[in-house]
Amino acid sequence: MWQIRKPNQDGPAAEAAKIERSLEERRLMTVGDAGAFAKRDVHTELKVELHQRLLDLINLAALDTMSREQIQDEVGDIVQEELAKQKHALNHAERKQLVGDVLDELLGLGPLEPLLKDTTITDILVNGHDRVFVERYGALEPSPVRFKDEKHLLRIIQKIVSAVGRRVDESSPTVDARLADGSRVNAVVPPLALAKVPISMDRLVEIGSVPAQVAAVLKAVVAARLNVLISGGTGSGKTTMLNAMSAYIDERERIVTIEDSAELQLQQVHVARLETRPANIEGKGEIAQRDLVKNALRMRPDRIIVGEVRAGEAFDMLQAMNTGHDGSMTTVHANTPRDSISRIEQMIGMSGIEISPRSARSQISSAIHAVIQVARLSDGRRRLVSLSEITGMEGEVVTMQEIFRFRQTGVSADGVVLGKFEATGIRPRFLDQVMAHGVSLSSELFRPDANFE
Repeated sequence: MWQIRKPNQDGPAAEAAKIERSLEERRLMTVGDAGAFAKRDVHTELKVELHQRLLDLINLAALDTMSREQIQDEVGDIVQEELAKQKHALNHAERKQLVGDVLDELLGLGPLEPLLKDTTITDILVNGHDRVFVERYGALEPSPVRFKDEKHLLRIIQKIVSAVGRRVDESSPTVDARLADGSRVNAVVPPLALAKVPISMDRLVEIGSVPAQVAAVLKAVVAARLNVLISGGTGSGKTTMLNAMSAYIDERERIVTIEDSAELQLQQVHVARLETRPANIEGKGEIAQRDLVKNALRMRPDRIIVGEVRAGEAFDMLQAMNTGHDGSMTTVHANTPRDSISRIEQMIGMSGIEISPRSARSQISSAIHAVIQVARLSDGRRRLVSLSEITGMEGEVVTMQEIFRFRQTGVSADGVVLGKFEATGIRPRFLDQVMAHGVSLSSELFRPDANFE
């Protein structure tokens, strides 16, 4: 997956033709015009096939001495001959478009050339050979641009980075560079970038792991872009809860996930998935979570989701949360919400950054809004046992208040844990932020006598 961020463009906002084309692209993506896409796929295959044929026929060294018009005439003649041999019937407009696309393959960046020339586009985001998004007027939208396959995509990436003296391959799978026109390029290729249906929040409600009322609050927390820390012991269901909550993220947002091993199962279309890589037998080539968190900041994320923080990447994650990446989420091993804060503080110390305990706690209190505690109880069932809110600091201490909790009352004869969910009666401070995002939550949810059956 990779990204080209174009420099700021001067001039008019957009020409009518460009707007018309944008609307047509959206129509193709939303309506699902199968005939249009089938025709586009045939066009792509033909274009790449002709490009490969041209590489055999054209003296590439001579291209440097020829103008684009001369090259276009030369390429046009060869394309015409090849089309005649293969008995492809194209009208004049289609043939002209094909020649232009072949020239883009030969001299430019292939399918990306029209996007780079479009002054209304500020970001080009490629999540795979068949999934390309653009940012236009501050909003992400799908583009009908396609590459033939992953090899075609990788060839274009290599063409971009080699022009600035960089490389990207298995031994060096990330690159961050700036092109001559000021456009910034960030690329991450396999094995760090990764291409079953998870348990949903509805299912968690159905099996009694989360009350329906609390699920509504969690949905509001995600919609209001609050930063969330999910805490729990081994096998307590942290990743399951993270998957369930992530389903509430708007489809229009770009999500970057970072994991040691791919466990997250986000269902949104616009997800860039990164996975760490251990060192090879020579002790080289390791890509740690911290490296990926730093690189994720260059990938134009709306939200960053880290599968689990274990070490110094906690500091980088907090920095991301504090600098505009609202709505980010992560998990941590801890037995209580208070312990989770202590664990994060210890991890900041593992980052190698010289920072006082008070400053570390200040970072935590300003970055994290909600702490969700999950647990695997003695009967084997996994439950949400606490939803707490971080409210700030008092002196040297990070202050928290519990909003909901599961109170165990006993164990039945057959070993089933007995208990009930209850509200503590505290109205969360984040309720104002939730309402500001257009989400309505009844104050009755937070009454201590609320029924959670």
